[in-house]
Amino acid sequence: MSVKTSPVFQYFEQQHAEAKALFLALGKQIKTKKAVELLSKLEFLELYSDLMAKIHFENEDLGVSLFSPFKRLKKALRKIHHLKLVERNIQSREALHHQRMESFSSYILSEKRNVQKEAFDLAIGSTLKIWDDFLVKTHQSSKGIKPLMISTAINQLANEELGYLQEDIEVPLKTQTFPELFESLRKIIMLENLLIHLGFNPIFVSQIHGEIQALKESLKPWYANHLTLQALSHFLAEKENPSKKYLEWAKELKAEKKSLSSQIEKQAIRLMEKLAV
Repeated sequence: MSVKTSPVFQYFEQQHAEAKALFLALGKQIKTKKAVELLSKLEFLELYSDLMAKIHFENEDLGVSLFSPFKRLKKALRKIHHLKLVERNIQSREALHHQRMESFSSYILSEKRNVQKEAFDLAIGSTLKIWDDFLVKTHQSSKGIKPLMISTAINQLANEELGYLQEDIEVPLKTQTFPELFESLRKIIMLENLLIHLGFNPIFVSQIHGEIQALKESLKPWYANHLTLQALSHFLAEKENPSKKYLEWAKELKAEKKSLSSQIEKQAIRLMEKLAV
């Protein structure tokens, strides 16, 4: 008698197939849009690996061993996404102030091409065997999992992320806390959406879910600002006599970052207070 796989695996299988197709496309030509799409798929596949590790807690290395072949690719794709955000900020700045930022644009383009080459080399240097092995291993791990086990594991992972947030959110928030906050919120939202997709009750009431989503959205402009300021600072460090327009923008970005940080800090504190009740 065959052992049935959980409905959650059917969703994983769909995401895996879409990710594999994107991976094959990137092996022919690196395009930023497809790179960002694949990054999103890999984030779910990694979360699924964590879910399997939580269910099969007796196998301490399961989560790491399942997703480890994709770690370097995910890192390269994230860099591409980050540089795309910087490019968008440059374009917005140029349109708003009617001034060209040729040298900084060229600098970012060069950085992006280097990372794209890295991602392309990883794509063509890998075999489809890592995708097939991943599917086989997760299929094996997904056999015989009962609904209650899935629901419990998802709730445990979400509560762990909330625990990390409550430990990290101390006034004033440190710069490194903001990206960590974004990642935790992203995971929590993915976990809750997975619960709902599978027909389980959500972890949070709709109001709290909305506030978690709102905080994550508030973090997006902060993240784009942070990445742009970071890249601009590296660019300026290489210049002996940087242009005034770049120095002025760096100053404005710092002021904007301070304002955004203050707003997010207040928003995060309010949310954590509600979640602690």
